[in-house]
Amino acid sequence: MANPKPTRKTASGSVPSKQQVLDFIQSSDEKVGKREIAREFGIKGADRIPLKALLREMTDEGLIGGSKKNLQKPNELPPVTVIRITGRDEDGEFVATPASWDEEVSPPPRILVAGSRQRTEAAGVGDRVLARIEKQKDETYPYLARPIKKLSTGPRTLLGVYRARGEDGVIDPVDRKQLKEWRVPRSERNEAEDGELVRFELARSPRYGSGTARIVERLGNPQDQRATSLIAIHAYGIPDVFPQAALAEAEAAKPPGMEGREDLRKIPLVTIDPADARDHDDAVWAEPDDDPNNKGGHIVMVAIADVSAYVTPGSALDKEARTRGNSVYFPDRVVPMLPERISNDLCSLVEGEPRPCIAVRMVYDAGGHKKSHRFIRGMMQSAASLTYQQAQAAIDGNPDDQADPLLEPVLKPLWAAYRAMAKARDHRAPLDLDLPERKIKLNDKGEVADIVSPPRLEAHRLIEEFMIAANVAAAETLESESTPLVYRVHDAPSDEKVAALSDFLRTLDITFAKAGVMKPAQFNRILDMTKDTPVADLVQEVVLRSQSQAEYTPGNYGHFGLNLRRYAHFTSPIRRYADLIVHRALIRALGLGDGGLTDAEIERLEDTAQQISDTERRAMSAERETVDRLIASYLADRVGARFHGKISGVTRSGLFVQLKETGADGFIPASTIGDEYYYHDETHRALVGEDTGSAYQLGDFVEVKLVEAIPTAGALRFEILTEGRQIGIKPSGARHKSFRTRGRGKPGAHGRGRGKGKKTGPKPGKGKPAKRPKRAKR
Repeated sequence: MANPKPTRKTASGSVPSKQQVLDFIQSSDEKVGKREIAREFGIKGADRIPLKALLREMTDEGLIGGSKKNLQKPNELPPVTVIRITGRDEDGEFVATPASWDEEVSPPPRILVAGSRQRTEAAGVGDRVLARIEKQKDETYPYLARPIKKLSTGPRTLLGVYRARGEDGVIDPVDRKQLKEWRVPRSERNEAEDGELVRFELARSPRYGSGTARIVERLGNPQDQRATSLIAIHAYGIPDVFPQAALAEAEAAKPPGMEGREDLRKIPLVTIDPADARDHDDAVWAEPDDDPNNKGGHIVMVAIADVSAYVTPGSALDKEARTRGNSVYFPDRVVPMLPERISNDLCSLVEGEPRPCIAVRMVYDAGGHKKSHRFIRGMMQSAASLTYQQAQAAIDGNPDDQADPLLEPVLKPLWAAYRAMAKARDHRAPLDLDLPERKIKLNDKGEVADIVSPPRLEAHRLIEEFMIAANVAAAETLESESTPLVYRVHDAPSDEKVAALSDFLRTLDITFAKAGVMKPAQFNRILDMTKDTPVADLVQEVVLRSQSQAEYTPGNYGHFGLNLRRYAHFTSPIRRYADLIVHRALIRALGLGDGGLTDAEIERLEDTAQQISDTERRAMSAERETVDRLIASYLADRVGARFHGKISGVTRSGLFVQLKETGADGFIPASTIGDEYYYHDETHRALVGEDTGSAYQLGDFVEVKLVEAIPTAGALRFEILTEGRQIGIKPSGARHKSFRTRGRGKPGAHGRGRGKGKKTGPKPGKGKPAKRPKRAKR
């Protein structure tokens, strides 16, 4: 960072020394030119002439290089500077280049980022980092950078499609919030070809005119649907190549023996997963409790792959897993948290193969209330790998050849235990939101073949209930042992969101008064009250949006959605680093052998919790955007077609509509709606016509026409065909002026639409989807 200005000020009218100029250039983390030097040293007017002569002399002497707008010491980096991470070397360490460098003078030097696995784990490819620079005798990496901090400001890297336009070119970004062209000077093209997907950096905008872009990486053909997920991977900086050191550890890993483990191989634990599951990391079993003091009770066991036996604290595998935070699931691929040797082989609970595990044995009474539990580090052997559909069909009386022998001894006891546990769950009353899943099916070419919403089976709920029970048991044990852990927490809705929900429900003549501590049951009563009414979907949407977002933290404030006082993720250490932390904490607390949580890990639990919360949100955004792009590509040849859908979002700019057929989300610019001015009524969650009171409200079922599909941006634009409806708001042309947005409008005396409200909607054909509402995640 630059020193305070008073140390650089010179006497009025004097020119700084050569050393002062060099010090300023070296310590600045921005581009430095003649103008910046003059401003820094207070040089004005005619005093700029001797400054210009000084800089020319320094250039002739080789002290500085570059142009008058970008001066630097030639072929040398300052002791502290800003670098940009460009990738990883074969050992998984970050490599970088200077964030500011004149490539016309010389190629930018390559920089090895020392300790990058520890100091910049929140950073990724494309990020800027302030670092101390050291020279080293290495032809490949002549500089070593020691990170000081990741910088949150500065030029951003985005993804777009390069279009050749004469000597220069333009970029059409794939980011839906940046649907504008950026000019690419010929010198910044990086040999990109017309139509290529590229990563680019926004240059500083000039005082007049549009900004420019610099292409930093070429990524290939954006029309190849098999590469659609790569757009999100690159856009979000998701690591998708494992360091050689981590792969070497994975290949060298050997299964542990029975020493220190309890033998669970004779217990017929089974895995129940989706038909397309790529790994199997949890198994379940239940039987009636034969304890005469627990009549009608059940014993339930949940066994989880013992990832901690292979991924030890401080190892290359561990560092990479923490950096990734979680696996990322796309329709065409998985970016795993751990190499396949670990996730799909050694830690996958394959049928008939012995596998190390950490299991919890829980005892329940007839009412489904837990009486006790005990954690075990053991060795198990899956009796069968079933799908949800197989298990459900067997319980429903249609077992196939694999499930039939398991029906009486395994599946029926599982269902009996689940139905008892469900009684206690219903009494606990977690938030009861029905959120349908959207699943994309691809053909052999990687193209979208179908988009379906799989039915929600009782088998799904069984596994979910067992996993929740195991997660609760883990949190309870660690609390009782006073062992630090990472909780999965979900805060109650904020007072502001509750007030907004209450105001909305009042428009439906529904009272929602907050009394005392907020509980999920209060929301459930509203959902039950409106379940079979025309506003059921509308109310569920508004209730959903009132909820907070779940996260990881070493401090506990409970899980509101599940209505639990303590909760920790324990059941998926293959794909979530949080679960691996909990496994290690249990090993440490209960003395279960090697691989326990270390003191160093405990010291940085807060950083780890923030890291994995961030990577989870990154994964959710990347997964959602990939689905959007695939669906936009799927619908691209149906422009002009009509669809039925539901209004899923209302903003001042327009309406979001979710199609019934595919679940695709698209946008209707407010400027294309109706023949009058519309204002945004926040209380009613509606756009309301100022003259007629005709409205479009959240949850309304509408018919739309697809007018534009942009696959690379995952953006769909619709035209609404359904007329608005009356929702009990009287038309008033004089109110809500600051929130009004113009529809197509009728010509007035001056050729403008009627009314005088502020026009906030985008122009026809220029509608851009805003950020879509986030779904709650447990």
